[in-house]
Amino acid sequence: MAEKWKEQATIVRQDEIAIDIYSIWFQTKQIAQMAKPGQFINIYSKEGSRLLPRPISICEINKKKGQVRVVYRVAGKGTEEFSHYHAGTVLDIIGPLGNGYTLKEKKAFLVGGGIGIPPLLELAKQLKCEKQIVVGFRGETFLTEELAKYGALSIATEDGRAGTKGTVLDAIKEKHLTADIIYACGPTPMLRAIKEYAMEHGIEAQISLEEKMACGIGACLACVCQSKDIDEHSNVKNKRVCKDGPVFDAQEVEL
Repeated sequence: MAEKWKEQATIVRQDEIAIDIYSIWFQTKQIAQMAKPGQFINIYSKEGSRLLPRPISICEINKKKGQVRVVYRVAGKGTEEFSHYHAGTVLDIIGPLGNGYTLKEKKAFLVGGGIGIPPLLELAKQLKCEKQIVVGFRGETFLTEELAKYGALSIATEDGRAGTKGTVLDAIKEKHLTADIIYACGPTPMLRAIKEYAMEHGIEAQISLEEKMACGIGACLACVCQSKDIDEHSNVKNKRVCKDGPVFDAQEVEL
């Protein structure tokens, strides 16, 4: 079992990088040293009525400085609260949580959609192989310049404002891109399409599931997904996204 810590972490800086999309760098004591691409942290609200933490994927890791970065969308009262904090604010966080990606030296697709895009940045930095980064947006784009530093970048947008008009798979097909492994993170319809594409082409795929979580440590069973194998904890064909995932082999889970 991976080690995790609860810490009082200090915000180093926070920026709004797109409409309602925010980036926070946290100064940590232990979390940055142990974090891996694809893992997440739980961030606790300062408002006493909000007991449950907000799980947010790790976007970047700076082990030398002891810092982790998260990029999140304002989607409710908790994340709206976080968006008002500035450098110097101290928040309780727990991490690193979950299982991240298994890095392999194969020609890779890194595929992300919406708020599933941020985890790809640290993954792209750490993967030492040829890689195509394919990202899809409904609206305003973000993190594209940073991602482009670490691999060939393709963009898909629903309205055609940037890159290919359509989905990430439309961009892959339009550019005739190929790979031997897929790492993906995003909404379920995108992951379902990626799983089908991987099966059709005989490609290994690791997918990070987006799921509403309560405890974030596998105790409450609020974030289960259907799996092919019986879970030792619940004795049914379920997997806990926060504990067994969020990254799974695509063939392991039903979408």
